[in-house]
Amino acid sequence: MTDQPNSGTDQTSSGGDLAGAYWRANLALLAKLLVVWFLVSFGAGILFKDALDAFTLFGFPLGFWFAQQGSIYVFVILIFVYGARMHALEARLGLSDDEEPDSYDLLPDGDGDGGAS
Repeated sequence: MTDQPNSGTDQTSSGGDLAGAYWRANLALLAKLLVVWFLVSFGAGILFKDALDAFTLFGFPLGFWFAQQGSIYVFVILIFVYGARMHALEARLGLSDDEEPDSYDLLPDGDGDGGAS
């Protein structure tokens, strides 16, 4: 094997460290959210249904309510939690794409009037 000069490896390794940190945090967040998803859908709707049915919510047994309505609400909340946490992670790692371009105009003249002068 031949030794090659160390050109640009610092930049690549720091980018690799950043990508690794991003994916580790992303997978950790996904694991936590999947546990919540499992507990709500399978746990509350099936495993703990009998125990939850001792309580009522809006006149329905709580186990039934979780199986029919509550799990859907929790799933939607999980989507927003994932989006917010990923936005915060990207901002913390300097990967945020919040900087908006000066113009969304895709017209060749660039003045935004559709070519009318």
